[in-house]
Amino acid sequence: MYDNPETVLITGASSGIGAALARHYAAAGRTLFLGGRDQERLDAVAQDCRNRGASVSTWVGDVTDEAGIRDWIMSCDDDRPLNLVIANAGVAPGATAVGGLHRAAVDAFAVNVNGVFNTIHPALEAMTKRRPYPVRDAQVAVMSSVMGYVGTARSPAYSASKAAVKHYGQALRGAFRGTGIGVSVICPGYVGSALTAQNASYMPFLMDPEKAAATIAQGLARNKPRITFPWQMVILARLAINLPGFLVDRLNKPWGVARLEDQPDT
Repeated sequence: MYDNPETVLITGASSGIGAALARHYAAAGRTLFLGGRDQERLDAVAQDCRNRGASVSTWVGDVTDEAGIRDWIMSCDDDRPLNLVIANAGVAPGATAVGGLHRAAVDAFAVNVNGVFNTIHPALEAMTKRRPYPVRDAQVAVMSSVMGYVGTARSPAYSASKAAVKHYGQALRGAFRGTGIGVSVICPGYVGSALTAQNASYMPFLMDPEKAAATIAQGLARNKPRITFPWQMVILARLAINLPGFLVDRLNKPWGVARLEDQPDT
């Protein structure tokens, strides 16, 4: 039911995991709807996918544009009913001074949380109107992160935003179970991308985006509730959420990045 989607929509498809997913799904007989903010990079990904035999349509825009992305998604579904929608677009703003905390949090939630809502809500609305019912060919996926398992001192805004969509996706899976629509939450560890390229701190078990895309697609084909990888991060994440508070306090340090307490007053 989920192992061979004919029509796939991906946000944040111009780079990183999104671009790798687009290339992974690109094949003859498949239609891809790809969204991103960078026209040049998105066009390059789209052309790669066309070279692999896929039919590709692109949308240049921001997932924070609620009306714009809704119109795009509804138009795509009218063109070809969407089988798989991956809300992948995300940002990782950081703050090394107290004065930057608010902006980082607002920006992270605008894209990583509201952007996910703006993507999956219209998709689910369109999917639930299909007949026969329950639906047999519809699935949405939410991009969270292993950092969504616990609040991390090195990136409070990012980890909190990813925790929000992780819990929301898990809740939606239960809410939509009877409809036949699959809902999966993707929780990758560190994956090579434009985001991680800006990260000067240590990134354990860094994975290339092509391998990450293959792992995600395999999990989606099985309709897994959570797709967390690599396996080392699965173990660490599960341990972290069960640690007593005093151990969390000892371990939860902003290693590899400047500490807020070391910054001059602003």
